[in-house]
Amino acid sequence: MTALDYAKQLVAFDSISRNSNVPVTDCVDEILRRLGFETERIHYVDPNGVAKSNVVGKKGAGQGGLAYFGHTDVVPASPWFFAEHGPFTPTVKDGRLYGRGSCDMKGSVASMLAAAERFASGNLRRPLFITCTADEEVGFGGAREVAARSRFYAEMVAGETHGVIGEPTELEVVHAHKGTYGFEAISHGRAAHSSTNKGTNANLAMIPFLAEMKAIHDELERDSKWHHTEFNPPTMSWNIGINDHTAAVNITPPQSVCTVYFRPMPGQDADSLIDRARRAAERCGLEFKVGCIGKPLYIDPQSPYVQQVLRLAGKGQAQTVAYGTDGVMFTSLRKLVVFGPGSIAQAHTHDEWISLEQLELGTEMYGRLIEHFCCREQ
Repeated sequence: MTALDYAKQLVAFDSISRNSNVPVTDCVDEILRRLGFETERIHYVDPNGVAKSNVVGKKGAGQGGLAYFGHTDVVPASPWFFAEHGPFTPTVKDGRLYGRGSCDMKGSVASMLAAAERFASGNLRRPLFITCTADEEVGFGGAREVAARSRFYAEMVAGETHGVIGEPTELEVVHAHKGTYGFEAISHGRAAHSSTNKGTNANLAMIPFLAEMKAIHDELERDSKWHHTEFNPPTMSWNIGINDHTAAVNITPPQSVCTVYFRPMPGQDADSLIDRARRAAERCGLEFKVGCIGKPLYIDPQSPYVQQVLRLAGKGQAQTVAYGTDGVMFTSLRKLVVFGPGSIAQAHTHDEWISLEQLELGTEMYGRLIEHFCCREQ
């Protein structure tokens, strides 16, 4: 089967992160076993009680080799641009495959499956691993479970396997990306009709906390010690959100919530910023909850592995990206790059697509990596 065949099969699954991804993972598992992989399933239940599943496949014996990482969940598909077909009806038009997840990142998974199909087990001197996770879009929950529980992942780490995160980079080689940190502060009040003095306005305690968050935001934007010139933008993107969930203007807000999501870069002390925010919340009498934490990914661009992938890809220089990937959970792998078909500009859009050319190039490039790291003498 071609990458397009596999991509159409995978895009047809509604695997929005709030839903279970078990059906699409069952599909990938079946494909891997048909291609000669031994598979391992890592099941778990997310914080909302929804069943989730990861699959890790291994083909070939020995140590080292190549490990590919993708995810099967997708972002919500509303609104969707096309009236003639829905987001989970894969549609080919004008040299593009349209559908939610076609670019991010079922197209990439499809390219790797098509590449893996070209290699019989007997041709592999070292193993080929393919991992597909849940919940990448909502905090890397699946990758966290794989890193903690997968015996195949433990083999990858022990064998110093060469890793590839298949997120869309237009097949540019990416050696570093930002991390992801998040927290929320909650002010508790008491609802009442605003014409009375019976309520407690939760926003009043939140306002001084917001002032502190704004001060940190300004410091991070202004002070060069928090910048990293290898990235664009070179700042942490300290993103402040607020919501008092008040249904009407004449109700005293019973709750006020501030969320902060930011993207630290290599060498920066992001934990100290969490501590500063926690102390500010304590001073204001707010509840404080730390959410997703993912460390930045950074591999020396001059390392032998990065340079070898550049040569195989026909590229001159490795790049950085501002977004995060499952790689934040796989930093135990010392050799890891982000490298995948499709453009991040098409991800999460109301008309998401990947070009058929990128699907074919992705298959070719992944085939080169398999040939080099799994089939040749090292």
